Amino acid sequence: MTDLFSAADEAAALEDLHNRNMTDGLPVIIPTPARVSKMVLASGQDADMVLGTMGPANGMATLQKVAVAAVMAGCLPDYMPLVVAALKAVIDPRFDLTEMQATTHCTAPLIIVNGPARHTCGPVSSSYGALGPGHRANASIGRALRLAMINIGGGRPGTSDMALLGHPGKFSYCLAENEEASPFPPMHVDLGFDSQDSVVTVIGAEAPHSVLFSGDGDDPKQYELLLEVLAIGLANAATNNAILTGGMASIVLNPEHASVLHKAGLSRQDIATEIYQRCKMDGAEANRLCAGFARKTLNPRQAFTGPEQLLILMSGGQRPVLNGDAQLERWGQQKFCGQCKSGG
Repeated sequence: MTDLFSAADEAAALEDLHNRNMTDGLPVIIPTPARVSKMVLASGQDADMVLGTMGPANGMATLQKVAVAAVMAGCLPDYMPLVVAALKAVIDPRFDLTEMQATTHCTAPLIIVNGPARHTCGPVSSSYGALGPGHRANASIGRALRLAMINIGGGRPGTSDMALLGHPGKFSYCLAENEEASPFPPMHVDLGFDSQDSVVTVIGAEAPHSVLFSGDGDDPKQYELLLEVLAIGLANAATNNAILTGGMASIVLNPEHASVLHKAGLSRQDIATEIYQRCKMDGAEANRLCAGFARKTLNPRQAFTGPEQLLILMSGGQRPVLNGDAQLERWGQQKFCGQCKSGG
């Protein structure tokens, strides 16, 4: 049974939750019994159903406790199936939640939603700013998982969550794949699911790193440059992948980049293979830069054990294509607004 606290009013309850270190530092919705009951009902399961344990505290994750986290995060009841699915994914022993919670590295669970639940349990955004503010489902679903990791799993900064710096994705990290606009089959289909299945995939990820690429439609080999810069972003000398090797990585292609690779005749599997082959690092350089972590070998190092270690999906907005006059007008408007802001 979930513990019950009492307070004079919701403002006092919020301060009590902050004082108990039960929030993520931001205001939360007070999980009253009535609100939690509605969230449990939306799951279609019994409140006392045990989903598993969450490390490092090995707290018992009941449906009711997960519902408390979902209420606190600001979820609508419709979101509850996705919250439960994400939690089931991270408590799978193969995910190794305890290691993620306790590591000094800046990793957080990135939630990727595929299938009809993108719409029926959301909508979960897969367009402009999908990993940023302004999308209630994305923000609250990812936040619900984090609050469960804090209050059930016991992951608190400086005591059990030992990330030296962390990153904003540790507040919330959730998006959907834009299946309708993608030139590739949905990611979950290539992972072996049916297209009508609703699937939540969770991967431990650092903060997003944007890859700069300037395409040239007249160059039939431009896709090779894109593959190269993607590989550099995944496995440069400053990354865990290049030095420690053996992990996984997620590659979120925007519509423009997905189109470049698709027009080159590459499938998702082809892209993963091409990037995997390019994710190499000189052994001597790894030893020179990171002697404390690098294996003592001079042989070239593969950053990943195989192409299957690369999760590839399409999401995000399409960069607008403007003609010359529109480009000048746009920059003129920006300059004018800048003058206004500075008092000019």
